[in-house]
Amino acid sequence: MYVNNFKTDNRLFIGPLKRALESLFALKAGLLLGRILNIACFGGFLIKRVIVDDKQRHKRVRLLIKKLNKGRKKQAQKIDILCNDLIAAQRNFIKRLKTISFEANFYESIIGATDLNQLLCTAVKLIKAEIADVNITFFLRQADNFELHMFENGQPIALEKQHLNNCFSPELMDSICKSNKICNLDDMFAMGLQGNLTDLNKVSAVTIPLCLLGSSLGFMLIYRPSQNKLTSDEITNISAVTSGLTQAITSCFVNKLAT
Repeated sequence: MYVNNFKTDNRLFIGPLKRALESLFALKAGLLLGRILNIACFGGFLIKRVIVDDKQRHKRVRLLIKKLNKGRKKQAQKIDILCNDLIAAQRNFIKRLKTISFEANFYESIIGATDLNQLLCTAVKLIKAEIADVNITFFLRQADNFELHMFENGQPIALEKQHLNNCFSPELMDSICKSNKICNLDDMFAMGLQGNLTDLNKVSAVTIPLCLLGSSLGFMLIYRPSQNKLTSDEITNISAVTSGLTQAITSCFVNKLAT
């Protein structure tokens, strides 16, 4: 009987214990699941944060690359400008050397000349050697008129039956001398150049002053067909020797008076 009572009491004890254990396991499972969920949430937050950080890092990298490319482009532009400036400076230096060489040869050739015609012939030969196919006329001021010295290269420009220098009136020659500057055809027309406009437009021409210490001795007329227009470099080279040429012309005038 005692055994039977023990079995009965044992069943009564095991049931609550079983339920208690089940509750405990359920509680532990719940706590474990909560921890797992917390860990999962935290892990998700970390992953999300890593993704956001990567996006920001990529954005910063893109901005840095864009800034770098912009700087490289600006630097390349500066280098291009510098190279172009160096090339232009070298080109100008070469032109200047050419002008200096022409000046030196010109002055060496006319030095000591005492006869005006010989001087002008030498000057024309030197100018034609420097500038192809040009015609040259010297308009030298006298007491009350101008003395013309004309030189052509064997290829006269067709202006009907007249040469370009015949289009110059005394008033026009005086105006050109007073202007004391290089004049092109437009300037000459404004001062009163007369002639057939159709024919004159077929000519490229300039006048270059012959001036010494502010006093005009006249001017040079240089012209050739407009198909081969006179360039600024050619005009610059001729202008570079006019000072020495004017002094030589003055010396010839003085020598003529002395004899």
